[in-house]
Amino acid sequence: VNQMANLTLASSPCGMMSTVYASTKERHCYIRAMRHAAEKRVRSVTEATASCVQPVLTSLEPRVAAATEYVSKGLDKLGEKLPLLQKPMDQIISDTKELVSSRVADAKGAVSS
Repeated sequence: VNQMANLTLASSPCGMMSTVYASTKERHCYIRAMRHAAEKRVRSVTEATASCVQPVLTSLEPRVAAATEYVSKGLDKLGEKLPLLQKPMDQIISDTKELVSSRVADAKGAVSS
């Protein structure tokens, strides 16, 4: 999960959403109240389930480690084959706009000639 979150393509929109959430949650009193209540409930549910889930997690730890290694290698290969994953979202959007604009200009040129 950490490796996936560190991909620029994933972290860029997450960062933007986090910024929007942070600025919105303090600006609007209704959202602040709902956020506070939701975070409090999530915290209490997490604490309540942690003790029940811990024995299961301990028994699954070797399998989780093997799966993590497998996924990590897959993400490394994916990153090598798709360098787009390392670009920020703004750059991807800008590059896409340029590419589309260039193709449209080429098409217009071909049609007019």
